Amino acid sequence: MPKALILLADGTEEMEFTITYDTLVRAGVSCTSAYVSALDPTESTNSYTNPPFAKGSRGINILPDSYFSPQDGTPDKFDLLVIPGGAKGAETISNNSPVQHLVRRYLGEGKYVGMICAAGSMAALTSGLPKQPLTSHPSVKSHLEGKFEYKEDPVVVSGKLVTSRGPGTAFPFALTLVELLCGKERRAEVAGPMMFPPGTFA
Repeated sequence: MPKALILLADGTEEMEFTITYDTLVRAGVSCTSAYVSALDPTESTNSYTNPPFAKGSRGINILPDSYFSPQDGTPDKFDLLVIPGGAKGAETISNNSPVQHLVRRYLGEGKYVGMICAAGSMAALTSGLPKQPLTSHPSVKSHLEGKFEYKEDPVVVSGKLVTSRGPGTAFPFALTLVELLCGKERRAEVAGPMMFPPGTFA
């Protein structure tokens, strides 16, 4: 069974987190959400077993499965690392040095990394990824042009890096991740009962 680690923080965009998590679970992917604290990494939260609610960008509380731990989130344990957007949440996650290291490590070891919305710019830049095709929310496009091959497609797949644009593209983003992890047939099986309008991305 494929496994996915989905990060979140205070300010994470709720739709991008929830739709991705839910769609992957429907496909049979074992998902773990991990809370990335805005505190200095030296102020460890590992002494606590239960993470706090993450307050999303629209004020909705989400209870993570665990605290983010670089040791527990390594690519030998997961097949996919997902970074949702939401300006504040993406900033917290993308500026976390262990997350930056994991992004490079996942891609270097042939594992998938999914980034959506503002995370597509912040995490790609802070992790020092090489120039390649990607997309993001239009509000951060200017940060990426010149440094990457910027696209305006709903989802862009560049090797093992998968990027998308925002809440409205969360379903095609999630279904693309399902297809990459589980195959086209499984994507169709998951999308069918969701009853997307004919001719859409499903």
